[in-house]
Amino acid sequence: MYKICNRCIMDTSDPHIQIDGHGQCGYCTNFESTISPNWHTGAEGERQLALMADVIRNAGRGQDFDCIIGLSGGLDSSYAAYVAKEKMGLRPLLFHVDAGWNTDQAVGNIEKLVDGLGLDLYTDVVNWEAVKQMQVAFLRAGIPDQDLVQDAAFFSGLYRFARKYKVKHIITGSNFSTECCREPEEWGGYLGIDSALFGDIWAKYGDGQAGKGFPLVDILVYKLWYQKVLGMKVHHPLNLVPYIKKDAEDELESRFGWQRFQHKHHESRFTRFYEDYWLPLRFGYQKRRAHFSSLIMTGQMTRDQALDRISRPEMDEHFLKQEFEYVAHKLGLTVNELQQLFDSPKKTYRDYKNKRDLIGFGANLMRKLGLEKRYFR
Repeated sequence: MYKICNRCIMDTSDPHIQIDGHGQCGYCTNFESTISPNWHTGAEGERQLALMADVIRNAGRGQDFDCIIGLSGGLDSSYAAYVAKEKMGLRPLLFHVDAGWNTDQAVGNIEKLVDGLGLDLYTDVVNWEAVKQMQVAFLRAGIPDQDLVQDAAFFSGLYRFARKYKVKHIITGSNFSTECCREPEEWGGYLGIDSALFGDIWAKYGDGQAGKGFPLVDILVYKLWYQKVLGMKVHHPLNLVPYIKKDAEDELESRFGWQRFQHKHHESRFTRFYEDYWLPLRFGYQKRRAHFSSLIMTGQMTRDQALDRISRPEMDEHFLKQEFEYVAHKLGLTVNELQQLFDSPKKTYRDYKNKRDLIGFGANLMRKLGLEKRYFR
């Protein structure tokens, strides 16, 4: 029986969603009970932000920069860079991983922020053949989690750089304001970079040698070794400042000429295609439900607005057809070959070797310790 939360728009396309007797889902109740009471963007947020800045600044004395920020050109990372420089007084290095799918708009936004903030940029260009072969292997695997390849390249590049140059502090644009509702793992929301999953998919579907050189730092390595043993620290300053999506877009636009995207994650051409075409049409999952639900919970969008927006595709049919052809050709496939993969049997990560139980144990432990407040499902 179809059900939908009466507060946000999360529904039974999340097959394990829990909706209580009042019609509210677990994502909304978690926001009210766990996130909202511990989310401070007023005076307490200012105090915590100042303390965070002092810790990072003191650790960076005598260094060329005192922290690094992974910059995609999208809103969250762009605003995090602005906050770090202008509100925290830090000297961050902007770090960009080019996995081959940047939109021109994302590249333009990065250039504008570099110039406007007067910061240095380091670009890590991943071997395209390695990315391409790994992405094709994941497509052949038939699972919903098609953006894991890009995510692995981004985070692995960032963490490897930080370890190599002994950078202790990383600033992320991850936040409650636009991401308090985390999509369930069935929608391609796998909990992290799992080297066992990557290894098994490559063993079964990899073709060629370049993919073996794909950069990969396992989640247990960067969560335990890098952070707990080596002392690397990841900071979330956007949770300590007033961060309203439209206001942040307006501010970046007026200060730097930054250009807003039609929707979240549209700075990557592959992610845009994956979330707007592949995932909803092949699997029936709309990550926009989680994105819009986050904005509903944080008072930035009404439920009626979200229902209206979700009722129609984000991109028109003609554009998506062109993107289908572009993605096929860029991955070295014919349109017919990509269509065959689209029509192939659907699988999940459970069909492959993985460390999901161990990763899940770690995620649940983080929640119990109060170090993770979002609802993982």
